[in-house]
Amino acid sequence: MNFCLQHPRDQIVEITSRIYAQGMTTTSGGNLSILEENGDMWVTPAGVDKGSLRPEDIVCVKPDLTVVGTHIPSSEFRFHRAIYDRRNDIRAVVHAHPSALVSFSIARQVPNTRVAPHFYATCGAVGRVPYAMMGSLQLAHVIANTFGNGFNCAIMDNHGAVTGGGDLLQAFQRFETLEFCARTILNAARLGEVKVLSDEQLKLADVAELPEFVPSSHSSVECNLRKDVCAFVRRGYDGQLMTSTAGTVSARVGEDVFLITPSGMDRKYLDIEDLVLVREGKRERGKRPSRAAQLHRTIYCDHGEIGAIIYSQAPYTMAHCVTGASLDATKMSEGYVVLGRIPLIPYSMHYLDSANVSRALSRRTSTLLLQHSGALTTGSTILEAFDRLEVAEFASRALASVPDIGEVVSIDAQALEALDRKFSD
Repeated sequence: MNFCLQHPRDQIVEITSRIYAQGMTTTSGGNLSILEENGDMWVTPAGVDKGSLRPEDIVCVKPDLTVVGTHIPSSEFRFHRAIYDRRNDIRAVVHAHPSALVSFSIARQVPNTRVAPHFYATCGAVGRVPYAMMGSLQLAHVIANTFGNGFNCAIMDNHGAVTGGGDLLQAFQRFETLEFCARTILNAARLGEVKVLSDEQLKLADVAELPEFVPSSHSSVECNLRKDVCAFVRRGYDGQLMTSTAGTVSARVGEDVFLITPSGMDRKYLDIEDLVLVREGKRERGKRPSRAAQLHRTIYCDHGEIGAIIYSQAPYTMAHCVTGASLDATKMSEGYVVLGRIPLIPYSMHYLDSANVSRALSRRTSTLLLQHSGALTTGSTILEAFDRLEVAEFASRALASVPDIGEVVSIDAQALEALDRKFSD
């Protein structure tokens, strides 16, 4: 799907509906815009329900500020125009008030995206906009100054957040990723010290591309797996276990052959032809697999019983990854049966030593936490790996809430041994 070939009205309605569905805006909150080459700016209207927005509701503001449409434009369209006037490379702007980012705005702080390579690669450093009245020319001026200093994402004091991009999809992806980053940091702060990565550590995420090959045919097994992978990617995205550009699913097709999600492609629109076939360490011609492809290959080669792998940056499990705090599934019976014990893998290992990461997996260790990177779950099927991902995120969320009501009470050793006896193969 080429999102940018849609009319600006349709693009704005689509992205607004995604923001609303994810709980990142309210009925009345937020505004989006797209700037055309001729200077026309398409923008969300004032006072129209964001949950039922239609293409005909979108307003066009001409360069001379003439308004074309059945509604008046958002009262904050001035700061959108100010950003466009200051930055020729920005052609779309997203502004809304998701709770995690508003928390930072109230504290007058910005999320440090260096907690994870993907957060930093997508958003860069985050700027801060001094407080100014909503809809005012002063607000337009201070926001334009912030973006003029090179920031693509900014927190607005006591207000919300704003992001820009070369197109609306990029602006949205930055906004969504920034919210995931903020949620991760807020969750992590309850567990311990939030650690960040240095320039040298961030560079480790730059992985060399695999050589190419041309598939001669596609088996029925592969075709069925393509549908299954796409279905579970969409479930992961809709369940907020993945973002539009982060979250990897792979499935074994045969010996040293597997399918994997592509790098950088929006998970919401992923289709079967977008998946990348990897055979004997080579990628399907013309496609870029996830940067985790080599790690997945090592795991498949070492563990013949594993049929699927999922790698996700869900915000509660990520909180453990950025603090190093243990995700102890032994505190809950269902979590322990499904997940077993969950090791934390040091940050550099999954980039530099995939063999050691693979060795951490076993029959009773199906799930790993990759420091600063996310949770990795495995299973004989995609369903089993996905179930483990959901259970890990639910368990993380439950553990994070316990201090609000009391102390963590562990299952005793004898009870854990009984669970092992009953549920081991």
